Formats: sequence, structure tokens, C-alpha cells
Amino acid sequence: MTVPVTIRPISTKADRKRFVDLAWDIYRDDPYWVPPLKSEVHALLDPGQNPWFGHARLQLFLAERGGEVVGRISAHVDELMLDSMPDTGLWGLFEAKDDATAAALIAAAEDWLRGEGMKHAIGPVSLSIWDEPGLLIDGFEEPPMAMMGHHRPAYEGWVEQAGYAKAKDLFTFALDIRIDMIPVIDRLIKAGEKNDKIVVRDVDKSKFDQEAAIILEILNDAWSDNWGFVPLTDAEVAYAGKKLKPIIVDDLCKILEYEGRPVAFMLTIPDINEMIADLDGRLFPFGWAKLLWRLRKPSTRRVRVPLMGVRKEFQSTRLASTFAFLLIEYTRRVCVDKYGINHGEFGWVLEDNQGMMSIANLPGSGINHTYRIYQKTL
Repeated sequence: MTVPVTIRPISTKADRKRFVDLAWDIYRDDPYWVPPLKSEVHALLDPGQNPWFGHARLQLFLAERGGEVVGRISAHVDELMLDSMPDTGLWGLFEAKDDATAAALIAAAEDWLRGEGMKHAIGPVSLSIWDEPGLLIDGFEEPPMAMMGHHRPAYEGWVEQAGYAKAKDLFTFALDIRIDMIPVIDRLIKAGEKNDKIVVRDVDKSKFDQEAAIILEILNDAWSDNWGFVPLTDAEVAYAGKKLKPIIVDDLCKILEYEGRPVAFMLTIPDINEMIADLDGRLFPFGWAKLLWRLRKPSTRRVRVPLMGVRKEFQSTRLASTFAFLLIEYTRRVCVDKYGINHGEFGWVLEDNQGMMSIANLPGSGINHTYRIYQKTL
């Protein structure tokens, strides 16, 4: 007789450990999975550390069969997201060993969301739209870069069997950054370089808090019309800055000023996954020393552009393209000439964000990962 799966809500520290540790069981034979730092995952789930809980509520669920943990899922409601998506809850952090477990987990998350008054569900989003949104549906045979998710190919079918349909696709673009810009873009860059009103500068890490506030203020303005947008609170800005500071390299992160005012930025980070891949998620007893040493002078094969933004007032003008390509070109030169980095990744990019899609389609670039966010009426 088949042992049935049991789904239960969890709250204890011991259960949260089981929740986090399941990923190591699920992906132990996947050569492309990069174990995250367990301390980071636990911090994500801790209301005492993650300021996201200041405007959101969460329930975690474990699936068990015969005493073995065989799946997990989170269900959550973000009050700030309700402003743009009324009556819509989320689920995420989804992992399952089989289709029956997947169905039971998704059903449990949906029941919890209904109990919270939600009429629609989207997922997976883990936990915020700013963390790891979407399910990987294409690009499995390449390790994910920093702050990107990796999933089992079977999950796509299991989610769709639960009645979910595509809401949005998110893309990342891989590019060979040794390739020069095409003439039309090169002319745009040269025109921008001659414009005395435009200054592109490096982030000053000695003033990191102020610089982070500038970047994230531009980001909140630039992305405010995007699907699923949730503004970052002051507490989240400070929290994000604290997490990002160790992997920020001054001359890989650029702020563009127009007429003396910051109006655009591009954040480029070394692929931290290359630095942590061999730590198996553990900083102790020796992992912390290895990571601190590697962070002293980050040297990775790849870099990623997770965030870029131009203030809304410029987005419908020719200057927007000038700003974007200046930021890209100046960073490209530093990567190739100073650090010997030849490969980059840009994204994620929403499929219907035509401005960013056109910018991401640089010479030598192509989509290397597709992530899908699903939706369902409850």
C-alpha cells in the first residue's frame, strides 16, 4: 500500500531547519545546482532579520511521507503588492519529490491563501518579487548566477497540472562582453560622451549607505510601472545594502548623473555562486574564512547585472538609450580591460518590458534562462 503524504504548517526552529535542508536532498545529484548559504536562507525566513515581514505574512508547509520530508512550500500575502494586485496571494520556496506531493503542497498553500481572503494566487515567488521570482523552465544545463533560482524540469508540468497558467516570463541574457558595440550603438555612446551634462561615475563604497539609498530610490521610481512591482521600504533598502556591500566592486557599479542629479544606475556584481559553490551552504567551521578571502579581491569568470534603472521622466526620451548604453559600455570596458572578465548575464527582464528587452539584446547576447510566474483564480 502506498504511504500517503501528510502536509502540515510549521513554525518551530527544528522544522525550519528541515524546510531549508530539503533542497540538499532534492538536488544532491544535480551538477548544475549551487548550494546557497544556509545562513542566508534562514535569514530570509526570520522576521527578526528580514524587513519584508514588516508588510507581509507567511506560512511555511512541510510534506512528509513515512517520516521522511518529501516537499515544502511557502504561502504568503504581501500587503504592498495588494495595491497593484488586489486579492492576490503568493506561494514559493517550492520543492517536491513527486507529483502527488507537489499537488498536495500547492493545494495546502491555496487553502491558506483563501483563509487570508485571497481570490487569486501567483507563484512561485520566493519570497518577494525582489528575491527569486519565477520557475526555471528553460536553461537547466548551466549553473545559475548570483541570486537566481534553479529548479527541477518536472516542476513545470506539476504546477500546470494544478491548474496554473502563465502570467509572465522573465528572461536572463548571456553575453560575450568582449564583443564591441554595433556602429549605431557606438555612435550613441560617443554622442553621450560629448554631452557635458552627462557624468558617469563609480559607486563610492566609502559612502556606501548614501550610494545605496541613491540607487534604490532611482530603482523604486524606474520600475514603478512594471508588472508585479512592490516598492522597497526604507528598512528593506538598508537590509539590501548590508547584504550587497561585501560583493560590491566600486568600478563595476555605476551611477549616471544628468545636470548634476543622479538619474540612472547599473549594478554589476561578480558571480558570488562561483565563490560559494564548494562550501556546500556552510560557513562554519572553515567556509567563512574561504569566503572572506575570496571577497577581498573578487575574481570570477562571470558577472551579472541584476539591477539597472533610468528615472521614469527620461524613459520615453532618446536620452534613456544614451544613459543605458553609456552605463553598459563603461562597465564592459572595466570588466574586459581591468578584470579579464569575458562573460556576463543581464536580467531578469520581463518579457513585455520592450525598452529593457531591446537593451538586453546586445551584440553577442542571447536568452540563456527563462523563468515563468504562474497565476490561478482560487
